[in-house]
Amino acid sequence: MSVEAKVRLVEGLFEQLDSEISEFQNKTQIHCLAGCGKCCTNPTIEASPIEFLPWAFHLFLNGKAEDTLKILNTKEHQDLCHIYNPLNLVDSTLGNCSNYKYRGLICRLFGYATSRDKYGQQRLVTCKIIKENQQNLYQDTIEAISKGLYVPIFTDYYMQLSQIDFHMGNIIVPINKALKLAIEEVLQYYAYRPFPGGLDKIA
Repeated sequence: MSVEAKVRLVEGLFEQLDSEISEFQNKTQIHCLAGCGKCCTNPTIEASPIEFLPWAFHLFLNGKAEDTLKILNTKEHQDLCHIYNPLNLVDSTLGNCSNYKYRGLICRLFGYATSRDKYGQQRLVTCKIIKENQQNLYQDTIEAISKGLYVPIFTDYYMQLSQIDFHMGNIIVPINKALKLAIEEVLQYYAYRPFPGGLDKIA
């Protein structure tokens, strides 16, 4: 399967998820605080390369893949996600995603999806800020989920990603490493192939 085909499948999966999360938000009123990027500063965030394949492909089409890869080679062991854009030099938790359209699966799921505990029960994976600042909404949401409210499940979506590309979908690494691997996948694929879609490569 070509990189282009994989990108289309990943984007289609993300569109489905975004629709489900939007419906979940409308029903529960749970929401992230405007300007908050605290979850993006978590030094332990991990991701799979395939969830950033659309981002890497976008960079490649715009002639920015190689330069971004050079930057990532110096950032691979840094904790802060390369795509995250802090708005405050003093408080890095204030910020946003510099490429929100191409954010990864982990970025989309966190706050609005569940994982299953050892008893098979769904547990909403969200942040302390939402739990503390939206206590009533959070408790109502937990109760609604226990009564059958549909909510996306982490493992379900990661399984669907791995079906698109088993290798890239089953590598879970620190987020900057995942970004790097996604770019390398695109660059390696097109190293000896024509530029995608019959387009001329942007200089």
